[in-house]
Amino acid sequence: MARLRFRWLLAVSFLLILAARPPLAAKTARPSLAVQAASPSTAAQKAAVVPAAAAPAASAKTWLEDRATVEEFLRTAKIVKVDEVGMGVTKPKHAYFAPAGVVASASWKPIRPGRYNGYWESYKSEIAAYELDKLLGMDMVPPTVERRVDGELGAASVWVAPVRMFKIGESSHDIPNRANWDRQVRKMKVFDNLIHNPDRNAGNLLIDPAGNLILIDHSRAFESFRELVVKIDRVDRDLWTRIDALTPAEITTAVEKWLTQAEIRSVVERRDRMRAEIAKLVAAKGEAAVLIP
Repeated sequence: MARLRFRWLLAVSFLLILAARPPLAAKTARPSLAVQAASPSTAAQKAAVVPAAAAPAASAKTWLEDRATVEEFLRTAKIVKVDEVGMGVTKPKHAYFAPAGVVASASWKPIRPGRYNGYWESYKSEIAAYELDKLLGMDMVPPTVERRVDGELGAASVWVAPVRMFKIGESSHDIPNRANWDRQVRKMKVFDNLIHNPDRNAGNLLIDPAGNLILIDHSRAFESFRELVVKIDRVDRDLWTRIDALTPAEITTAVEKWLTQAEIRSVVERRDRMRAEIAKLVAAKGEAAVLIP
């Protein structure tokens, strides 16, 4: 557990360092005398040449357009090929659908609930993480459903593209919209505390061209522990408001098919523990310093 927490803190520390760096000031060239003295006709010609607006960066969250259709496709569409990924602790597989489908491919994890090499793993945790993400309106975890492949039950998640993996130590200037990035990191921290995910690392943080942070690999989450996996400091106000308002019945409805009653109680207990920690921070620092819009 200590090793996993160290890996989590290492990844999150770099994320927060990136978010904290001030942006580079853009340099504005001083107009030359020749430009200042341009004739009216020349100035008119230049004014007529308007650069084309840059196309918005592509978002990899294509499932937001029709989430229900994507989920049903993941459950039922024919898989034509399955490849070994060859990376990742849990050894996910890459499952391909026929061309021109709703999604091109999926990550496939048939990990039966149990303890492997000392760590809790379960494909059901992957689905529960997605269902909670959906309940909270985070839209950071790709659609994940239960399905059977070659007679084996497991979790099928949208293989998100185009994305790249977050690299420890990379320049913050490679991240678009760093204010939004900072907010996404705050959401990730609270979410990982809620689901007790001790295995957040650079390998399961994806970034799309629009700067969206996409969270994958939650098979080690939802153990029945009350402790929080990361220290709380600043919290996204909107997300915390939704988490704080959740009732045990709402949480149960969302995840009872995937988690035991003990695991569900632990989710509620961790939420209550965060509530107490946040109340202490607000009392000490003030609400504006803790709950960030």
